[in-house]
Amino acid sequence: MPLAPSAQKVEDWLAARGLGGRVIEMPATTRTSEEAAAAIGCEVAQIAKSLLFRGRDSGRPVLVIASGANRVDETKLARLVGERIARPDADYVRSTTGYVIGGVPPVGHDESMTTLIDADLLLLDPIWAAAGTPFAVFRLTGNELAALSGGQVVDVKKGATPGAPGHSQT
Repeated sequence: MPLAPSAQKVEDWLAARGLGGRVIEMPATTRTSEEAAAAIGCEVAQIAKSLLFRGRDSGRPVLVIASGANRVDETKLARLVGERIARPDADYVRSTTGYVIGGVPPVGHDESMTTLIDADLLLLDPIWAAAGTPFAVFRLTGNELAALSGGQVVDVKKGATPGAPGHSQT
């Protein structure tokens, strides 16, 4: 069965980089990290969720790729990008990335953008990311994610940092 057009766009982008054949469409929604983990049969932490923000003053897009188990600390994020940030509306997300919320992949966007990767994703193997629709995903490693996205690996999560007392890797 052929992939949906947005999922095919991600598949083509990956194939052009020698990673074709990774996009799969699921019968159940993968829109949220919890739904994706349930559909795939993995831990929520293994979901690489793509969250788009915009600079409050500049309007520039900032993509954060975070572990599904983590929440983004917007104060840390603002310090990292050098300006206050805002959450964009669905139209901004679609016009900037080329994808709908719930299907935004970590790569292959319509516009270039600052990309930050949650350091916890490099501790997990494999990880799974959205692939263009709320029903499509693809498998990769944290190192592949960093290389493909050109993103900077940082600590953007709320709460404890890896190795800190009380931190869980699950």
